[in-house]
Amino acid sequence: MNHLIGRRHLLRSLAAGSMLVPGMLSELLADSARAKADPLSPKQTHFPAKAKRVIFIFSNGGVSHMDSFDFKPKLFAADGKTMGIGGGLSNQQKVLLKPLWQFKPGGQCGTLVSDLFPHVRERMDDICLIKSMKSDDNEHYQATLAIHTGSFFFSRPSIGSWVSYGLGTMNQNMPSFMVLAQQLPYAGTQVYANDFLPAYHQGVRVVPGATPIADLDRRTPQAAVQQAELSFAQGLNRRHAASRGDDQELAARIRTFETAFHMQTEAREAFDVSSETRETMDMYGHKPDQPAGFAWKCLVARRLAERGVRFIELIDGSSSDNWDQHGNMADHASHAKAIDQPIAGLLKDLKQRGMLEDTLVVWTTEFGRTPGVDGDKGRGHHSACFSSWMAGGGVKGGTSYGSTDELGATVAENRVHVHDFHATILHLLGIDHTRLTYRHGGRDYRLTDVAGNVVKDIIA
Repeated sequence: MNHLIGRRHLLRSLAAGSMLVPGMLSELLADSARAKADPLSPKQTHFPAKAKRVIFIFSNGGVSHMDSFDFKPKLFAADGKTMGIGGGLSNQQKVLLKPLWQFKPGGQCGTLVSDLFPHVRERMDDICLIKSMKSDDNEHYQATLAIHTGSFFFSRPSIGSWVSYGLGTMNQNMPSFMVLAQQLPYAGTQVYANDFLPAYHQGVRVVPGATPIADLDRRTPQAAVQQAELSFAQGLNRRHAASRGDDQELAARIRTFETAFHMQTEAREAFDVSSETRETMDMYGHKPDQPAGFAWKCLVARRLAERGVRFIELIDGSSSDNWDQHGNMADHASHAKAIDQPIAGLLKDLKQRGMLEDTLVVWTTEFGRTPGVDGDKGRGHHSACFSSWMAGGGVKGGTSYGSTDELGATVAENRVHVHDFHATILHLLGIDHTRLTYRHGGRDYRLTDVAGNVVKDIIA
């Protein structure tokens, strides 16, 4: 007789029929009840929140602010002229390059947006445009790391992980933080990493296409048998955990097993957009024969938001195919076309469903681009100023905040540093950014490091 019985076979045999199971499970459940409460259970906010969830859209590569959301008429007039420009480049003479797209007013508010984003322009009444963003590094990796983690040079937890840590999840059957990305941007997996926070706060990556999450199908066709297996294994795990104190890695494994089981039904349904009406799909510009497009990401983001996922990130562009147009600014057009209608459709859909009021939609890039020519007909990296926007979730729609100088080279008024940006997002979620801390390596860390001020003027 072979005494080397596999663990799975043993669990299945016990779960299927052993007379010992009821008593053993009862004892194990008692141990489980004495264990810690679910670390992802919803947590109390520091003060009343305006937003319950975040949809964070990141356009990778550095979107040109003066070609998209920051109208600079003098830059049109100065095309081809050579002059010194600010933003850390005051000692350099640059040949100026006019924007390639015309600007028109959007919505009832009349905010000027270029022809790169005609669909988003129609939704400006819902958007608060921030034209005075400021980063501290001109390199993609560091700036991308910072807009996600608040740190320019060291690995730190992503903003999505911090929100998961601070608020927990509204749906125990789904992860609290999910990332929709075909390919990874600069900084790679660090944009959704938990770093020193407990592992169950790491973002779960979803890859648009036929199999958004690998290995989601059940290996055992009988759900009841699988549930019994899991319950028995989890009981043993929790008993083990109770004897080991604060073992975060073990706690993460236990929580992950539970979430994975429930995702087999709920996540699969969330990713299946076939139940959406043709009208809704058209609103996003989604084509059923293009399941990996940005429209699918935006449509699924709304479906995940409906199902209680706390933080959803959509990544636009990779480290090799993105908005980094040094050679020819005209290449911005194809990138904008891919995301313009889907983002506008998302905003419209959320508003129609009454969800925009408590869903904070954020769009940003890592930095802007230079007013002067870089390469043949392109623009260089520019951290001195750039544009981002927020919609819904308690911000003042139909407004713009801050400004840059007449060429778009430096912030002229109301600077919003990356730390201020993060502090404001947390504030809208009911979190005081100075109180959301985690003890690691002998000190308390936070998303905003030792800086950051809430931009109160953009809050409704």
